[in-house]
Amino acid sequence: MLVQDFLINSARRLPDKTALICDGQRLTYAQLDAMTNRMANALRENGVNRGDRVAIHLNNSVETVVAIFATLKAGGVFVVVNHTTKPDKLLYILNNARATALIADGGRSRNIAPTILADAPSLKFCVFTGKKASAAADANPRFFTFDAFQTDFTADRPPQVNIDLDLACLIYTSGSTGDPKGVMSDHSNVVFVAESVIEYLENVEDDILINLLPFSFDYGLYQLLMTFRFGGTLVLERGFTYPAAILKKMVEERVTGFPGVPTMFAILLQMDLSPYDLSHLRYISNTAAALPPSHIQELREKFPGVTIYSMYGLTETKRTLYLPPEQLDKRPGSVGIAIPGTEVWVEDEDGNRLGAGEIGELVVRGRHVMRGYWEAPELTALRYRPGPIPGERVCYTGDLFRMDEEGFLYFVGRKDDIIKSRGEKVAPKEVENVLYGLPGVVEAAVVGVPDPILGEAVKAFVVVDGDGANLTEGKVLAYCRAHMEDYMVPRYVEFRDELPKTTSGKIKKTGLK
Repeated sequence: MLVQDFLINSARRLPDKTALICDGQRLTYAQLDAMTNRMANALRENGVNRGDRVAIHLNNSVETVVAIFATLKAGGVFVVVNHTTKPDKLLYILNNARATALIADGGRSRNIAPTILADAPSLKFCVFTGKKASAAADANPRFFTFDAFQTDFTADRPPQVNIDLDLACLIYTSGSTGDPKGVMSDHSNVVFVAESVIEYLENVEDDILINLLPFSFDYGLYQLLMTFRFGGTLVLERGFTYPAAILKKMVEERVTGFPGVPTMFAILLQMDLSPYDLSHLRYISNTAAALPPSHIQELREKFPGVTIYSMYGLTETKRTLYLPPEQLDKRPGSVGIAIPGTEVWVEDEDGNRLGAGEIGELVVRGRHVMRGYWEAPELTALRYRPGPIPGERVCYTGDLFRMDEEGFLYFVGRKDDIIKSRGEKVAPKEVENVLYGLPGVVEAAVVGVPDPILGEAVKAFVVVDGDGANLTEGKVLAYCRAHMEDYMVPRYVEFRDELPKTTSGKIKKTGLK
């Protein structure tokens, strides 16, 4: 199976079912299938060949969904670039991927498009969307509009040219510590992950998912891919800036699945949800960062009867661990076990597998282990190393975990995030979990800062709500001393109105250091 078959098969089976709700439009599987065929034929006609990369620099929209599946049907590789990405970084990605085509918003991109076309020699053409698409396209014979592709090309499905070992997409990492890296995912990787996650989430055709996360973030992207695989309906939004409006939309569309990240749930926990009838909501899922146990308990109180899935993943494997919901009461701090069909273990720096209670790097084995980093063999060799079977590679995550006696895993921290203070190793996540237990704390981040005596000192950044209005540094430190070992207690506490975030909603610690 290829990734585009998710749409093709659902269109054959459920042609008149609503597949996508976005921007006031309700599109069926048959309509989307036809739109993607037209655009795929247009891409091929203008020079996209098998294996060529097509960059999609758009916000969540109908056009983005069509562009993703059209690229696949044309035999290409889609590269979704966050719509907020600035021109210099966009140009880097275009050149790194050697993109053949760029699909972008006409209003946002028309002024920089000529420069990009000149500075990205691999680009053959650009396609513009939005109200200003025509004005942008008029500037150059190699510029086209999305609407023209829909009117000028046939809806006949183009011939299929790929096999499942061909690349389906490049997902560029955030690049907070350097230039972004393109994670290579072939069709078999994507199909396996989607089906494994669908299995444990128990998704069915009746599910209606809402997605608030950008498609440049793999967690957001897979909401689309999974929904089209099981034949559900996707409610596509552009973010969580207006939570009340999102909750109203969830009520109106009778959403059954709500994937989010900790920062979203921190906002929800401060809201009165009584005006919203969310009785149709079946599950909540979380990844990007582990939910603090205190937030899990509050979510259960806010959403009684809703199943909560705590999960862990990284772009290089997409999804890695999930906590079976029946284990939530017993192990609220765990992110679970390997997803169906995969294997994980914890390893020390000498390559020895570790037992219960020992801290080491998580290693991942399975069909979800992506192909490596695009044209970066040295970086690939560091992350993807030989596995138990000759010829295979496993993924070394760079994340530290410990395992309990029954094989359930607990995130400790990034290897490069561990704070070394007074000769002791401090895992920021452990300190943050304690801080989240303090009434009034809605967000917390812990980093190490240089200290001439300690080597590194522990510094905590906290955001509080109304219940925490009377919190002081002294009260926070007193609470920490009562709940953790002395070497873990922060030396400094700084209150912030908000914490810096990545485009995927994670707290961005590089912005704090």
